[in-house]
Amino acid sequence: MQTRRDFLNQLLATGPSLQQVSELIRKKSASPVELTEECLKRIEKLNPALNAYITVMREQALAQARELESERQGGKWRGPLHGIPIGLKDLIDTAGVRTTAASAIFANRVPNEDAEVVRRLKSAGAVLIGKLNMHEFAYGATSVPSHYGPVHNPWKLDHIAGGSSGGSGAAVAAELCYGALGSDTGGSIRQPSAYCGIVGLKPTYGRVSTRGVIPLSWSLDHIGPMCRTVADAALLLGAIAGYDPLEATSIDAPVPDYTHALRTKVSGLRLGIPRAIFFDQLDPEIAAATNKALEVLGKLTAGARDVQLPAFENLPVLAAEAYAYHLPYLSKTPELYQPLTRARLEGGAKITASAYIQGRRELDHLRRAVQETFTTVDLLITPTTPGPPATIESAKLDIPPVGVTSSLRNTSPFDIYGLPTISIPCGFTNSGLPIGIQISGLHLGEPQVLALAHAYEQSTDWHARHPQLA
Repeated sequence: MQTRRDFLNQLLATGPSLQQVSELIRKKSASPVELTEECLKRIEKLNPALNAYITVMREQALAQARELESERQGGKWRGPLHGIPIGLKDLIDTAGVRTTAASAIFANRVPNEDAEVVRRLKSAGAVLIGKLNMHEFAYGATSVPSHYGPVHNPWKLDHIAGGSSGGSGAAVAAELCYGALGSDTGGSIRQPSAYCGIVGLKPTYGRVSTRGVIPLSWSLDHIGPMCRTVADAALLLGAIAGYDPLEATSIDAPVPDYTHALRTKVSGLRLGIPRAIFFDQLDPEIAAATNKALEVLGKLTAGARDVQLPAFENLPVLAAEAYAYHLPYLSKTPELYQPLTRARLEGGAKITASAYIQGRRELDHLRRAVQETFTTVDLLITPTTPGPPATIESAKLDIPPVGVTSSLRNTSPFDIYGLPTISIPCGFTNSGLPIGIQISGLHLGEPQVLALAHAYEQSTDWHARHPQLA
């Protein structure tokens, strides 16, 4: 006769989604302690090869899980994140637990307060299992320059997991947690999600508070979920979204039921294809996967038409703001930075006040101008990245196409526009590396973005594949 433990072991072996294990906890068919212990076992077994975690919060996570299990046995259920192990990119402050941003500069930094998103996750009942490796100070796209060593891609260990939220992408793909938070300033949620074969959502600018997050660029930073399925991303977004009166950029707008949005009909949605730049010089395998995805999306919706987005030159906003934040550390201990990070930061010193102000004004203009695009279409479709992930060895040399400009070419415009954007799996290269497609919506258009992403996901099986790790 099959025992409860046998049933749980069989289920966990299939790589269940956050939504699936949440339902088990709700029904008391699994416990927060069992899920947390299983994640900790996988971290112990697989993290040495992946290097996804910087800090594993073992004792804190188990204590949280025991408390939440006691609540559940007593009849209390906080919601779909109750007892679910979640990872945090290591630039999100956690009270009493070091937050390093993968840098020697902050190797011993222990915050006194939780970031707002951490407070919300705890309130929702999530078990915070650890702090995830990343590209140092989020200033890059490979997660190779890190004081703690490079993050490895679960699908091919000699390749990058992307960046800057590489640890978050690798941990979710390798089932070292059931979801994670990443940050996105130029594509740092979506690009690693595409490279690791998972779902990554960058919300509307200001939809999720960035208070308590080590900044790269105040004008461009976003926080969002990285998960195995679109439904999981909707659940995680619902827990962290909302107005924060202590955060200057926070949007004061009602938070819809994102899981309800998944049931929305998509047959009437009009798709826009911004081919200029986004489709230029694509890797042939990326182009083929994108075209197949467009065929599926075209059948699900009212069809597609080509559109053109507001054009812009490289804005000096990110570099100037990054330099402003790091100036106190650059002036005292520049040798503690990774060489590539230091070089990029020092480049910001050349930006004049006039250039920054003009760039900031242009940013505001672009965020208004892009709304005009949505008078004729509802959603935009592009490849997430122009090429597949590179090897770690080439990333160490900063050889294209892994530089900030190239691998984030298709993602960074949507940070500038401030629009909600999701990357979902849409195929694999012949060598077995994941490929992602990007769906973007209008301001606060997360429900439509999630609805189409979910419809596509249910029409394909790319999300059901898992990396084979020993």
